[in-house]
Amino acid sequence: MLRHDSGMRQPQSLETDARALIHSALVGEALEHGPMAVFVFDDEGRYLTVNHFACELLGYDRDELLRRCVGELSALPQDVALDSYARAVKTGAESMTAVLHANGSVLHLHFRASATRVAGMPVFVGVAWPAAS
Repeated sequence: MLRHDSGMRQPQSLETDARALIHSALVGEALEHGPMAVFVFDDEGRYLTVNHFACELLGYDRDELLRRCVGELSALPQDVALDSYARAVKTGAESMTAVLHANGSVLHLHFRASATRVAGMPVFVGVAWPAAS
């Protein structure tokens, strides 16, 4: 039997860690291929990651989107888009926006965003989905 002061991990702790890792992998995989665009960005608005649906929806590949910042693809004036996004993060309320597709067309989207922490790092997560035509 392992002693608590041995510096070795307890079996129960290893099981808990394994469950957390599996949970994280499942959530990550589900979000990567989910039916909603997911954007993770830092406090300066730089995209850190986006899911496949975000790329598909906007017509950009992942590398192109990761070179962008929040508001850069907006069909609205950038200050208006950033104010709207900041309000959505603060209130947690659903909002609407208009963004430019890679082909130049305008997409109207619903979105929600919130602040969170991932691996101890403060980030923001936004989800978006097309408005009904």
